[in-house]
Order: sequence, then C-alpha cells, then structure tokens
Amino acid sequence: MLKELQLFLLAVLLLSCGFLYQLALKSSCLFSCLPPNKSQQGLGALLGKGRSIVFLETSERMEPPPLVSCAVESAAKVYPEQPVVFFMKGLSHSMQMPPDSTSPAFSLLSAIDNVFLFPLDMKRLFEDTPLFSWYAQVNTSAQRNWLHVSSDGSRLAIIWKHGGLYVDTDVTSIRPIPEENFLAAQASQYASNGVFAFLPHHTFLWECMENFVEHYNSHIWGNQGPNLMTRMLRLWCKLEDFQGLSDLRYSNSYFLHPQRFYPFSYPEWRHYYEVWDTDPSFNDSYALHLWNYMNQEGRDVVRGINMLAKNLCHMHCPRTYRDLVQGPVGLVTGQVGPGNK
Repeated sequence: MLKELQLFLLAVLLLSCGFLYQLALKSSCLFSCLPPNKSQQGLGALLGKGRSIVFLETSERMEPPPLVSCAVESAAKVYPEQPVVFFMKGLSHSMQMPPDSTSPAFSLLSAIDNVFLFPLDMKRLFEDTPLFSWYAQVNTSAQRNWLHVSSDGSRLAIIWKHGGLYVDTDVTSIRPIPEENFLAAQASQYASNGVFAFLPHHTFLWECMENFVEHYNSHIWGNQGPNLMTRMLRLWCKLEDFQGLSDLRYSNSYFLHPQRFYPFSYPEWRHYYEVWDTDPSFNDSYALHLWNYMNQEGRDVVRGINMLAKNLCHMHCPRTYRDLVQGPVGLVTGQVGPGNK
C-alpha cells in the first residue's frame, strides 16, 4: 500500500513539474513563442540590407487594433522576401510581452514569417543624427502633438540610418513599389510623409532632419511631417504639376503621383467606409492611405456590411479579416495609434 502511495505521489509530482515547465515557457515567450530562427535575428541584420519595410507606434499602446494589423500584414504579403519591422515604444528592451496582454493581433503578426517586432528607443535611434541634441533638450510633456512629432522624427532617422520603406499604420499595401528613392505626393506639389523610401544615408533625409530642428514648432500641425517634406522638396527641385498619371523624376529620386497612395483625397476619406456598387480597381495605386486621423467619427469595418474598407481587408490582409473581423473582435476599428497619422 505504501509503495502504491509513493508511486501515486511521484506521478503527481512529475505531472506538476511538467505543467510548471510549460507555464514557464509560455511566460518567457516573445509574442506567443516566435520560432527560434526568427527570434534570434537581430535588428542590425534585418535592417542592414536597406530593404526593410518599417512601421512605428510611438504611443505606449501594446494592443495593435485591426487596422494596424492589416497594414503590417498587407505589407508582409506584398513583400514576402523582405523583413517587415514594427517598432513599438511600449515594448521593453527585453522584448517580452507584458504579462497581462491578451492581444490577438500579436499572435497573428508573430505567426507571419517576415514580420518582426522591436522596442522603439528614440534616444538611441537619434544618436549620430541632427535630431539627437533636439531630443536631449526637448520637454516632451510640454509639446503639442508630441506623439505625432516624435513619429515624424523617428521615421526620418530610421530610414536615413538603415534605408528602406517607411509606411504609416493606416496604409494598406496592394502591390510592390518599384522605386527605391521616392516621396509620395498627397496632392499636386504637396508631399506626404506617410509613405517614403530611400537608400541608407541619403542626403535628402539628413537635410530634412536638420530642417526639422531648425524650424521645429510642435504647435503647427504637420510642420515636422508633410510640411517639412514639401518645403525640403521645393529646395531640392522646382516642383511642377503632374501630367496625367505620370510620376515626376528629380535626379535619382521620384515624386510619385497622388494616385499611387492617395486615390481619395483627405476630404473624401469616408469613401472607404461606404458601400459601392462596384469597388474601385485602384489599378494605378501601390497602397491605400485610409486617412485614419480624419476618422474622428470612429467609423468601423463591421462584418456583414459590404463596405469598401471591409473588402480591402478581406483581400489584402486575410488573416486580420479572419481573426479580428470575423473572430471574437467582430469589427475593424479606425483606432490607429496617436503616434501615426
């Protein structure tokens, strides 16, 4: 009898140890346990070739909403051979998920082979750039639009240092962009900073950072973002109106037609949340900026309603659609983080 009791207690002990071991593994996993070959890849190696697609979250938010998930997933789908790197300020330097996080978006994004999530360390990022002295002195709590301004600066520094393609988190990618040095036109003779790409250490971006500091004013909306890109582009070249759907070329860089990313201008942003008899083809576009900042009404993509934004989600980010629209979440909200326009 004593021997049987000992065997029973030993079995219970082994089961308990196994359970605790599995629990320890789960608590130490990065984003639902990334595969070893993925988790071991360092940031320098990923960005070193200048071919990365970069996203930013400059708020502390740790649960990407479906609109953000769709932006990242669609880029990973369009560029399957290139790393898609999502920098998040809320991540700790150990890159561990907060213990209370239950965000399904992290599980979804971490399951995509070419998506990588890293902490955003602005102090380290701005080192060896014109933005470092400004960042060291600025009183962030006193700045208006700080989350947007810090995002504007961060994207300049990242692409200058490493090269690649920067994309806002409310942009749905639909086909590859052939140019490697470009700015996107939001309107004729007006540049956007929501999508742009350059090779590493491009002089234009260095001068943009210098101008960022020289003309810094957080009280003027867009002063460090699209207004900065536009005034610098005017210093570099004589801006002209677009002829038809042709892009403009200046030296070794392109200024891409508004149809490439902004087929709907910002006053027309509601078109994405309307039901169309026939959806636009967007044959002249590489990606679609959904103007989330304009969506102060909080319009959503709701399952069962055949609106354009839902159809775009279904086509270009099917995992997000399956897990976050049709799944428990039930809708795609327009709540992109305040760190992105």
